[in-house]
Amino acid sequence: MADQHFDLIIIGGGILGTFHAYHALTEGKTVLQLEKDNYPVGSTVRNFGQVVPSGMEAEWFEYGARGLEIYQSIQKEYDISVRKNGSVYIASDDDEQTLIHELKAHYDTLGYTAELLSKEAVLAKYPSIKASYAKEALYFPQEVSVEPELMIYNLHRYMQSKFDTYTLCYNTPVIDCVSKGGGIEVKTSSGIIYNAEKAIICNGYEFKLLYPELFSNSGIVISKLQMMRSIPMPGIQLEGNILTGLTIRRYESFEHYCPSFQSIKTPEHYEELKKWGIHILFKKAADNSIIIGDSHIYAGVNQFDQLGFNLDQHVNELMLKEAERIADFNVRGLQSTWAGFYPQHPTHHIVEYDLDNRIHIRTAIGGKGMTASAGYAEQSIRKILG
Repeated sequence: MADQHFDLIIIGGGILGTFHAYHALTEGKTVLQLEKDNYPVGSTVRNFGQVVPSGMEAEWFEYGARGLEIYQSIQKEYDISVRKNGSVYIASDDDEQTLIHELKAHYDTLGYTAELLSKEAVLAKYPSIKASYAKEALYFPQEVSVEPELMIYNLHRYMQSKFDTYTLCYNTPVIDCVSKGGGIEVKTSSGIIYNAEKAIICNGYEFKLLYPELFSNSGIVISKLQMMRSIPMPGIQLEGNILTGLTIRRYESFEHYCPSFQSIKTPEHYEELKKWGIHILFKKAADNSIIIGDSHIYAGVNQFDQLGFNLDQHVNELMLKEAERIADFNVRGLQSTWAGFYPQHPTHHIVEYDLDNRIHIRTAIGGKGMTASAGYAEQSIRKILG
């Protein structure tokens, strides 16, 4: 295989790199994808699996909406765990109600289906939500969820079965990528050299192997998130993507499209939660466990290690107390807790570097990866391939 010349080499096996590979394959290109670990273990698998274009702004909403089509198109051919079970934003006070009405008005102008649910409708559809919490909700029936620990592996298997022009190598760290002659040369840690016309580097938060100086000066920050998973609870009715009041007060679509966003006040009981970047989400997984979270703390790309890999029990306790205020089930019946990490940029939605017309870096998509990667990578590949 080292003697084979590829049209494109993708460095990184997560969702952003994989969808770049997918769209290049649909263009008839030969693609080699290299993943440093035995299988993807980063942001792609350490998240809720919520695909929520309704939370995005501008072109990122468009990428997310296109992503819904791509996910469902693949799901028709191969089970990558996509479930069309909708997203709901549950308002708990007057300000949050105002914001969901304003966001609905915005999406009405775009023809993106949004339904207001009365308190009674919320409790009927989601009986595990407390009547003392829900005042009203905004529901997006077309949105989907996936199982992150299954989706990426199944997507790789689908691509391997569908495209004979696709080669995927796990456990293959890349230590060098340079332009050479009329193409590029990629060297792995085992000394193997691969050649291609172009390379796309989607390296997540691994910045020590390739171009460390570039990333050191990039302005990228790393976000650490804490999440929890309950024991299986088949009797709890919380289907779909469940987003609550703190999410309404956080997501960019509300900030950019709701005229009242800047004038709403933060209630006192939200102050410490906002300090830790907490907004409560629920996602019922295929095994009937419920994912609960999450929180956000940040460090510069050069201080990533300072975030640590420990879980702050105070932060988990804050999340559990707020979850208890919202949901009427035993949120403390946990089987696991974990931290996820993802890179993002404080002023850019994604970091794009074109080192020349052959080596392209696409990384730091932040928390939008599961929702927007499929649609974003489609236009990114078109630009890169010309």
